[in-house]
Amino acid sequence: MKLNSIFKIRFLFVVSLVFIFFSCSNNEESKEDPEVIDEEVITELTISDGTVFEPKGFYPKFNWEVTPQYCMFGDGTRTLTASEVSLISEKSDFICIEKNHAWIALNYAEVGTKYEVEAFKQVKPDIKVLYYFNSAYAWPFTSYNENFTTDKIDDYPELKKFLIVNEDTGELEHRNNIFFFDVLNPDFRNWWVETVVAGVTFSGADGVFIDQMHGFSWLRNDRAEEVRLAMGEMMSSLKEGLGENKILLGNNAATVEDVFPVIDATMFEHYSKTITNSKENLLKEWDDMLRIAKAGKISVYRFGVEVEDDASIDGLSGSEKEMALEQLSKERLEYYHACYLIGAQPYAYFQYGWGWRLATGPLVDYPELEKPLGSPKGMYSRTTSTGWEFTREFEHASVWVNTETEEAKITWKYIVS
Repeated sequence: MKLNSIFKIRFLFVVSLVFIFFSCSNNEESKEDPEVIDEEVITELTISDGTVFEPKGFYPKFNWEVTPQYCMFGDGTRTLTASEVSLISEKSDFICIEKNHAWIALNYAEVGTKYEVEAFKQVKPDIKVLYYFNSAYAWPFTSYNENFTTDKIDDYPELKKFLIVNEDTGELEHRNNIFFFDVLNPDFRNWWVETVVAGVTFSGADGVFIDQMHGFSWLRNDRAEEVRLAMGEMMSSLKEGLGENKILLGNNAATVEDVFPVIDATMFEHYSKTITNSKENLLKEWDDMLRIAKAGKISVYRFGVEVEDDASIDGLSGSEKEMALEQLSKERLEYYHACYLIGAQPYAYFQYGWGWRLATGPLVDYPELEKPLGSPKGMYSRTTSTGWEFTREFEHASVWVNTETEEAKITWKYIVS
């Protein structure tokens, strides 16, 4: 009897261990279910699949108190006023100074960026300010690029060899007299990396926005693979040259396979109503935003109403056109805002306006972007498996959008009076 009791005790002990093991396994599986997120444990950095975003120490601050905004702007004629610096600082912790800022006033764009970096840091020390440089177009606004012009380039053969030549005409390729960099030239790639690093260092910026990821591959389709590899190599070298504590943001780089692994951030630039703004592409981008967040990288979701073909701006020019575009931007904000919110993840920022200049949105008051938002409660829902209506819940907002009809409704649950 005593022996039997010992066996019974051991048997029950083993059964208990097995039960505990399988219970723990089942609990672990439920935590990983992307459709189930425990609202008790949602934080500012909870990704929509229930995992947690892991930011790098040099990233900007992020929260869901209001819509997280990224601002990118420039004015080629002047620097910002103190009130403009203050206004933009209140909107965003993450900004970029555009390619020709203060070029006329201060001679060179990198000087304009340096000026604004110092101005913004005085008002908001933790703000992250990016320098701008292009990997494809030789914009002549910096001291590094000032000789890439039609009247000077022939005097600088060492620079001319960095540019793409038309195989049929022997002339330099250009768009409105802006020359094209040749990423296939290894000497150019070395010069370019050194130049960008020099601009970031001189300006004191927290990183750089690199525009154009294509390398003009369509001009030499037979060498497209070489172009792709060269662009990846150049961006990898740039990240190494910048160092670990600088942000590298690549425009439209979410799906550029050799570039994406080395960058810290990417922008979705919506420049075409039929291509980038199509319902199919928007759906794809929401999945991309999830993938980017899981990789610990930043997203910028940029919309601009200048892509609209709207009768309200037909025949207008100058200030009249700008006023009409501002009004149009206010009318269309809810739809574009909803498109961002449906797919937004931690460290996904919204940029809005109707251009890249200071006067095309960054100084406009959009009260909806300052309404209390709160953390998302999970991923978006698609109302039917093949339909184009989507919904998503935030702590203080319910979002509905139809990307086929371009309609949206954001219902705010709590509004500060």
